[in-house]
Amino acid sequence: MNYSFSEKYNTVVMTFKGNVMGGPDAVKFHEELKELAENGKTNIVGDLSKVKFMNSSGLGIMITALTSMRNAGGDFKICGASDRIESLLIVTKLITVFDHFKTLDEAVEAYQNK
Repeated sequence: MNYSFSEKYNTVVMTFKGNVMGGPDAVKFHEELKELAENGKTNIVGDLSKVKFMNSSGLGIMITALTSMRNAGGDFKICGASDRIESLLIVTKLITVFDHFKTLDEAVEAYQNK
């Protein structure tokens, strides 16, 4: 699982790339989320526009991110999901759990309009 962090208008953008399938990277990911929350950075956008495949473990990672940020008083929004990943979210009914947006700009803007 590859991902990178950047910031845009007081929002942390996590850009995921390739396959999101959990594994050893998930532990590191959870530690980084905890560190972000401890530093008061709880408005996160998960940019899925470069994700080719996501399995149930990958979905679990997204749910953990959402739960962690909401427990810290923030949120985890997603954007840029391909048709394949969006259909996975629909089938699992997670589409009703996440705030999801077509573009990164729309997701970041949603935090600005809180």
